Amino acid sequence: MGDVAPSRRAFLAGVGGLAAGTAAASLTGCETRNERSSAESSRVLVVRNFGGSYGEANRKAVYDPFSRETGIRIRVVDFGHEQMLAQIKEGRPRFDVMDIDMSNLVLFEHEGASEPLDYGRLKNTRNAGIAQSLLTPNGVGKSYWASVLAYRTDTFGGRRPESWADFWSLRRFPGSRALQGEVDFPELEFALLADGVPLDRIYPLDVDRAFKVMDEIRGSVRTFWEYGAEPGELLSRGSAVASSTWAGRLQSLLGRGVPLAYEWNGARRQSNGFGIPRGSANPDAAYRLIDFALRPEVQAHMARLYPDGPVVPAAYGYLTESTAVHLASTPGHLLSGFDLDIDWWLENRDAVTRRWQTWART
Repeated sequence: MGDVAPSRRAFLAGVGGLAAGTAAASLTGCETRNERSSAESSRVLVVRNFGGSYGEANRKAVYDPFSRETGIRIRVVDFGHEQMLAQIKEGRPRFDVMDIDMSNLVLFEHEGASEPLDYGRLKNTRNAGIAQSLLTPNGVGKSYWASVLAYRTDTFGGRRPESWADFWSLRRFPGSRALQGEVDFPELEFALLADGVPLDRIYPLDVDRAFKVMDEIRGSVRTFWEYGAEPGELLSRGSAVASSTWAGRLQSLLGRGVPLAYEWNGARRQSNGFGIPRGSANPDAAYRLIDFALRPEVQAHMARLYPDGPVVPAAYGYLTESTAVHLASTPGHLLSGFDLDIDWWLENRDAVTRRWQTWART
């Protein structure tokens, strides 16, 4: 989910790196790679993830079962991306495996900051049906999340928006809108879908066309949200009647009977993944953990605790329909949505983001 994946802008600018590093230092002290004995390295694996409910779900579904099976204890840290890069470039990464957004794994690969993966050591990737886009040279996908359309069900006289074209239709579905702010890549794809571009023709993005379509609803976009819970808050109090949101973030509100719903048509999928930093003190245990986390039953256990979709299709054999319907990688949702093109965005991000910032301020 989006709040799981750190902001790419924060990664590039180093925003929050020192604060995250300070928090992480309390867990790791002054430990460096050279200060960790080989005996300790064989018993303790240091994993970087972004904590919170996501970290707790990993603890229950992945880390604790892995430790019981292998005897290897997991220690979790939450370094910011800029600090991670600095440690790696100094040759002293204080973490052995990283759980981060796939787009940032590609950035780490470009920086020469991660190890090429030996897929021969990841037996649970073999013939597992994992999408090729998630089997990259230096990173392997572990879960899907998605940005989707959310709306109030008590606002449109019984009608329900079923597409981004409906989101753009201020006549049929009047009211205030909200779109994602600078926490992630601008949502230009949704504008193109609203204008009739087929799912398989979205990329390369026609940026001029997208902004022309964005202009059509600019006056009704009252808020650009910046954190995962914000769309639900806006919709709950009626500050917006429709918004983009990270799938799964409305579940607690739905459980309390708030009249909200998702629409998966046109969902923009992204993925989190595993990578091994260059200079990891414990690559053997890192491979063991990554392979363990890709077992279908482990993927399913994680999905029950946190609403990200498994990358291994066989995991759905362990999930109930009531759980699967909320996940980004169910077969139906895979067909009705699309994968964000990481390479296109990394090549064009700076120019497009500057243009989007100007548009959002007008």
